[in-house]
Amino acid sequence: MKAFYAEEQKRHDPKAFLSSGAQKPNPEKPERVERLLAGAEAAGCTIERPRDHGLGPVAAVHTPEYLDFLEHIFARWQRIEGASAEVIPNIHPIARGGSYPASAVGQAGYHMADTACPISGETWRSALWSAWSAVEAADAVMAGAPAAYALCRPPGHHAFADVAGGFCFINNSAVAAQTLRKQAARVAILDVDLHHGNGTQGVFYARPDVLTVSLHADPVRFYPFFWGHADERGEGPGLGYNLNLPLARKSGDAAFLEALDMAFQRIRAFAPEALVVALGLDAFEGDPFGGLTVTTPGFSRIGEAIAGCGLPTVIVQEGGYLCDELGDNLTAFLTGFSGGKKR
Repeated sequence: MKAFYAEEQKRHDPKAFLSSGAQKPNPEKPERVERLLAGAEAAGCTIERPRDHGLGPVAAVHTPEYLDFLEHIFARWQRIEGASAEVIPNIHPIARGGSYPASAVGQAGYHMADTACPISGETWRSALWSAWSAVEAADAVMAGAPAAYALCRPPGHHAFADVAGGFCFINNSAVAAQTLRKQAARVAILDVDLHHGNGTQGVFYARPDVLTVSLHADPVRFYPFFWGHADERGEGPGLGYNLNLPLARKSGDAAFLEALDMAFQRIRAFAPEALVVALGLDAFEGDPFGGLTVTTPGFSRIGEAIAGCGLPTVIVQEGGYLCDELGDNLTAFLTGFSGGKKR
């Protein structure tokens, strides 16, 4: 399987985030890349550098207002006397729409959902190359590859069309799905990250051409809290095209695989022509976030089960944080997926 990654993706290096009101080291570290590259290579992947695809594929998902913000906010922020070294919002609107603030501080609050997505001077380019890795993987699948892996870092599934959040800036899974739509009439996105893919859901919530399905820790007491509940089914033309399968905290392999069967039933009913897998490895029992308890062999079974869908598949890296088994978990998923494809 081909894997796509650019070295520029390591340059984004966030220093801190707030968790339960306390400042802590940001877990979305560049070191994740080294662990994931090793895991992909151990699974037999060949690593290739993506091309510069320009803004077109990203602008097909995100608003021009938001992309302009991401590109220029760091330089503007540095002109504020006493400003922090990274862009971190200190105000958020209780409603969005209507007026748009002119100040950098106001726009940061408008376009950043939380304090877990600080923006530095390297963030914009790192996020672009991350998205271009997803585009390149989608192009490979459209060219006939049965599957391709995009080592997307920073991740993307918490990013809405005009909002960053949860370590995410550009929604790589959404960009991959939109790219696949050039050839595929219907595309399904299956998100298996520990956290609900709220940004991905938001991008496609009113659309019937992209089915969004997410398995995740129940958000009633877990990030992102306000999205990911079972009664969120889509709206307007997209009603019935969104499925959330929240899992009880500490659920392990059996519960996850059972929920996957429900996801596959909905995906089959949608009859997609291609699949995007938003691959989070943070459901692992030893992940620092500790929400679910999927094992390393469990990731192999998850990969094998997803391969059983028999669809051209773009695998987009989402979460999965620093622990000794991070690379092993990716290897397990990719080898399980490849084995499932050979059945």
